[in-house]
This record gives sequence, structure tokens and C-alpha cells, in this order.
Amino acid sequence: MSEPAGVPAEPGPGFRRVVSRWEIVAFSVNDVIGSGVYLLPAAAALVLGVASVGAVVAAGFAVLLLVLCFAEAASYFDKPGGAYLYTRSAFGELVGFEVGWMTWIARVASISSLSVGFSQALSYLWPETAAGGARALAIAVPLLILTLINVVGVKGGVRTAVFLAVSKTVPLLIFIAAGLFALSREALAVNGAAPRTGTLGEAALLLLFAYAGFENTAAPAGEFKNPKRDVPFALVAQIVIVTLIYSAVQWVALSTLPGVAQSKTPLADAAQLFLGGWAGLLLTFGGAVSILGTNSNTVLSGPRYLYALAADGFGPRALAWLHPRFRTPVVAILLQTAIALPLALTGSFVELAALSVVARLATYLGTAAAVPVLRRKLTAAPGAFRMPGGPLIPAAAALLCIVLAASATPKNLIAGAIAITVGFVLWLLRRPGAPPAAPDPGTAS
Repeated sequence: MSEPAGVPAEPGPGFRRVVSRWEIVAFSVNDVIGSGVYLLPAAAALVLGVASVGAVVAAGFAVLLLVLCFAEAASYFDKPGGAYLYTRSAFGELVGFEVGWMTWIARVASISSLSVGFSQALSYLWPETAAGGARALAIAVPLLILTLINVVGVKGGVRTAVFLAVSKTVPLLIFIAAGLFALSREALAVNGAAPRTGTLGEAALLLLFAYAGFENTAAPAGEFKNPKRDVPFALVAQIVIVTLIYSAVQWVALSTLPGVAQSKTPLADAAQLFLGGWAGLLLTFGGAVSILGTNSNTVLSGPRYLYALAADGFGPRALAWLHPRFRTPVVAILLQTAIALPLALTGSFVELAALSVVARLATYLGTAAAVPVLRRKLTAAPGAFRMPGGPLIPAAAALLCIVLAASATPKNLIAGAIAITVGFVLWLLRRPGAPPAAPDPGTAS
């Protein structure tokens, strides 16, 4: 039988359910608002000019289709694993494993690239971190600190995410509020006539993936107080908050900074123009914190995929071991950092980065396709989130993924095919006698 509405699920073995609804909202916002918002105004304006504001809003509505699919899928489960759990329950072990495997690869690539991106952002404030030993320290020290925080406990990891979410959002809100009093028709006219040097396909990928990251919200569901109710709420709240911020930032940047498309640091340049040098530094600081915040979430969520996979027989049992005091998957956390850090320090993450596009699409497509199947196989709790329109929204979300895949480069697609093949080999090597995949306890029809 399903649990009564509003009653938190019983804790999974060893996990502590300590994360509240609004902490999950902040966690979700922190995962989505990253370095993209600080680069989006220039990149979008370069291709779309003034139309980029409407495109940002349209992209938010398009991503809402995917967010709704994740929200409904999350309402059936209270365990860690996110999209891996949804697709495994809907389609079986092989599909579930491939989705979990691709999702975790995207996490490793993300940690490595974000760590490098943080060192680059920091170099604007501290030039010595642009190269040599200082660069290595700027990459390694924050990542190791985030790893330690998440080893000690999920509550500390989530509180760090909340702090960083607030720290990255405040500079953006100052930029928007002050910028509304500095709007210039002349700047808007100049940016409206900006040369178009990209393609609409590239612009679509750029805009839609600026909203990426929401898929990791449910990864630590085993440590949320009431995940079946709170994760859907957090996902919908996040897409509303992020769309409002992104569209307002795009409008202010276009309307205050002539030639925004040519700027390497559009928000800092615009803020410096209408508020002064201190504001440029504030937005530069905000960019660095934004990257650090997203990395904090990734360090927290990634090991939960490894935990879920290992608990189902994929990979060493040690990856599913929880520390007796901290109740965190310590081995999975340390292994992820041990792989991501050398990739960041050597630059080898560049090859992995090509996987991130296809890996995310596998996560999105798998979840969209899983929702109609989960509706038939599982019973939702009374009052659980349910999308209107029957199969229409999942079908539209799946079609969106296919369109995005068609816009990916051959390099992305080849890298994705190789990763899926490697995943199949790893699936064949799963531990003998591992427990079979089963729906979440208490949700089966």
C-alpha cells in the first residue's frame, strides 16, 4: 500500500532523513544557476540579438516539460538514484544501468570542468591562479574541501549548497534591480542589430542546457525528510525562479551594455557601466561562487548514483557502504573525487566533456519515457504530483530530447555511443547473486 499523504517515508537503511523542503528548493536552484547565466547574455545575443530574451523564456517553458516528468517520477520514490531508479523500475536493469552510468559520467565531467572553470573565474580576482602551482591549488583545494564536507554528512553538504545558492543569487538580484533603472534604448538598438555568427541549433542547445542540473535534485532522496512530496515541489519552484532570473538578467544586459555579444564578462562589464567598479567585482565574485555552488551540488549528488548502482549489484560492494557515524557513501564520494581531480589538473576532462550533452539527454529521455510506464506499474500516494494531459507532456518532453540529440555534434554522438557500449560491458560484469531490480517498497500496484 502507498503511504498516507504528508507522512514522510521510513528511512532507507543507514540514511538519515534530515533535509527539509526549502533546503531542497535551494539545492535545486544551486544546481541549475551556474556559470551559464554569467556567459548566457553574450552568447545568446550573438545569435539571437534582442530576440534572446523571448528565447530564454521559451527555453524555460521547454525545460518545464522535462521538469514535470522528473517531478512526477520523483513522487513515486523515496530512495537515492534519481533517473537511474525511475528507468530501472520502468524498463528493467539494463536500461536503468545505462541511464545511471551515463548520468554519473556527466557528473565526473561536470566536476572536472567546473573545478577548472572556478580557477579561471578566480584568476580575474587573483591573477596568480591563472597558471602553475596556484592554478593547481585553486582547482584542488575547493574540490577537496567540498569532498570533506560531504563525507562528514549530507546536512553539511546541503547547508553549504544553500549558502552558496544565496551567495550566487544576491549579486544577480542586485544586477537586475539596479539595472532596471539604467535601461537604455540606444544599447538595446545596438544589441538588436548584433551580427549573427551562430546557428539556431547551437542557440537552442545553449539555452536549454543553461537550465540543466535539475535532474540531480532527487539523487539524494534517501536523505530527504519527505521526498515524494518535496522533490516535485522543489523542481517546479526551481524552474519558475530560474526562468525569472535568467530572463531578467538577459533583458538588463541587452539594455545596458552596448555590444554585449562581444563581451567575455557581460554581467561584470554591464554592472561596472551602471554601478561602478565595485559592482563589476561583485559580479565577478558572483560568477566564481556560482561555479563553486554548482560543483558543491555535483560532489553531493554524484556519489548517490554510484551508491544506488552498487546497491543493485553494479560495481564493488564498497561503493554502497555507508559510514557508521556520518551515514554517507564515503567510498563513492572519495572515488568520484579521485577520478575527477586528476582529470581537472591534466585537462583530460575535455574529452569527457563531449559526453555530457548525450549523457544528459539519456537521463532526460529515459525519465520522460518512464513516466507513462510508472503510472501503470506503480500506485502513487494520495495527493502525489500528477501531470495533466495524460501522455502528452511525457511525449512532448521525449520529442524535445530527440530534437536536441539531432542538434548535437558528431563528436558528442560518437562519444555517447562509446560510453553506452562501455556501459553494456560493465552491465555484463555485474555481481552474481545481486538483488533483482524491484519497484520502490510500498508503491507497487
